Amino acid sequence: MWKYAPLVAAAMLAAPASAQTQAQMTRTAEQDYRTADAGMTREWNATNAFMKRRDSANRSRGGGFGYAASLLESQRAWLKFRDNQCVIEGGQFAGGSMQAMARFRCLANLSRERGRQLAGLRWKA
Repeated sequence: MWKYAPLVAAAMLAAPASAQTQAQMTRTAEQDYRTADAGMTREWNATNAFMKRRDSANRSRGGGFGYAASLLESQRAWLKFRDNQCVIEGGQFAGGSMQAMARFRCLANLSRERGRQLAGLRWKA
């Protein structure tokens, strides 16, 4: 019995000072998503403005290349993908207390990734 005492002590020292409830972890995941979504929105606004400037500078095709319109369609499709993907990922815990947290984590991760993708579209002319 005592041979496991060092392992138990180590585990207790490594644990956070206060345990979190599932509700707290879900709220934290939701806030993380909201922060990631706001960052993605900032990147969207900057990239959309960039694409509009590119379109207005390029009149070779009778009104520009269509960068902004393509970006808008891409973003709409991506948002649909993200939302559906995260329903699926949260579904792993369907009916359980972790379902919402898993969905928010997915939303946050994909939103951060999309923000990086959008920033990468503002290439140098």
